[in-house]
Amino acid sequence: MFWDEVYKGTPPWDVGHPQPAFQAVIQNGEIKPGRALDIGCGRGENAIMLAMNGCDAVGMDLAENAISDAKAKAIERHVKVNFAVGNVLQMDRLFKEGEFDVVIDSGLFHVMTDEERPVFARQVHRVLKEGGKYFMLCFSDKEPGEYELPRRASKAEIESTFSPLFNIIYIKDSVFDSLLNPSSRKAYLLSATRS
Repeated sequence: MFWDEVYKGTPPWDVGHPQPAFQAVIQNGEIKPGRALDIGCGRGENAIMLAMNGCDAVGMDLAENAISDAKAKAIERHVKVNFAVGNVLQMDRLFKEGEFDVVIDSGLFHVMTDEERPVFARQVHRVLKEGGKYFMLCFSDKEPGEYELPRRASKAEIESTFSPLFNIIYIKDSVFDSLLNPSSRKAYLLSATRS
């Protein structure tokens, strides 16, 4: 499977530390201790950070290799995180409705196709409690580049995907830390609550 192959090496987004955008959201109190889900968690840095900041954290990814590495990393750091292999488009198979206070997404939304996006939004909405928070970091259409992937998202695309089911608090300019060019990839950070 593609994602398992990717994690046989070190993909460019596997920076070995949490994304600074999410560190900031925790430091400024936007994410408070509660039940938290990191979708597309990869090797688990953001999920581990959530757990270290008082959250009952769950990390989920399609790539079995990434999940086994994440489990080992959490054990090594003496942090309790539940990691699961799963598809974000089928989260109803893994989690109860309204199970989480917060869902974070670091670079998952921008790999979704147009057809997958509404399914994705419904699945995130379903696992959040009413008033639960969703934070999403994706590549922005302000990021130049000849590469097709990852797909860049515009503010309008983010709004049209999430506004039917969420109250959008903000979509602000941010950066993605990546091994290719640290701290300089242009991104959007979305904060939204389940309506």
